[in-house]
Formats: sequence, C-alpha cells, structure tokens
Amino acid sequence: MLKKTWNPYLAGALAGILMIFSVWANGKFFGTSTTFVRVAAVIEESIGIDTSKNVHFTEKKGKYGAQALPDWQLMFVFGVLLGAFISARSSGDFKLQAVPDMWQQRFGNNPAKRGVVAFFGGGVALFGARLAGG
Repeated sequence: MLKKTWNPYLAGALAGILMIFSVWANGKFFGTSTTFVRVAAVIEESIGIDTSKNVHFTEKKGKYGAQALPDWQLMFVFGVLLGAFISARSSGDFKLQAVPDMWQQRFGNNPAKRGVVAFFGGGVALFGARLAGG
C-alpha cells in the first residue's frame, strides 16, 4: 500500500455508506462543525469569558455550550485525525512539513498571505456548514 492513493470515487462511496450506517445505528449524521463551536466555548470559558451571556452558546438547551462536551462528535473529530494519521503512515505519504507543497506553489513564501487565505477559506467553509445546520 506504499505510495498508493485511493480512488476518490471509491472513497466518496465509502463515506456515503458510512453516513448511512451512522444514521441507521445512531439516528444521527456525522459531522464536526458543532464540535468546533463547543470547543470555542471551552476555550472562552478557560480564559474567563462568561459564555452564559452569549445566546449562541445557550440556545437549544445549551447544545452549543462547553457543557455539551465531551460527546460523540468530539470523538469523531479525534477519530478523523487518528485515521488520517494512520492512512498517511501506511501509504508512505506522511511527512512533517511547515507548509504543504501545493500551498507553497500557489501562495509563495509569504506566511502572512497563506495565513490570511487559510483563515478566510476556513471561515467560509465553517459559515457554510453552520448555515446548512451542521
């Protein structure tokens, strides 16, 4: 399995099957965006910010607040990280590097430029996920 990548269609189909199994077994879709909101609440509370005054963290019976952790979604996030690490190691693609080659080619040596692009790209993705309710 060294230096062999997965067919993206096969990987997508397997992810779809996993989603079906998740709904069948738990009645829940897997996802991560809510976990990031909950972790933000944990970070804010750890530095002394009172999240009980923020409607976003207290709505839906505290679904988005720090008290909702740990939960299955947090374990899913850890599982994604662990699975990605195992996959990269087993395929021989794992290497520690500060900037992926693709980012280096597209955005050059300027870390500020890469940081701004990554921040806004992540913000757009998270906004879209939250807008879609997930």
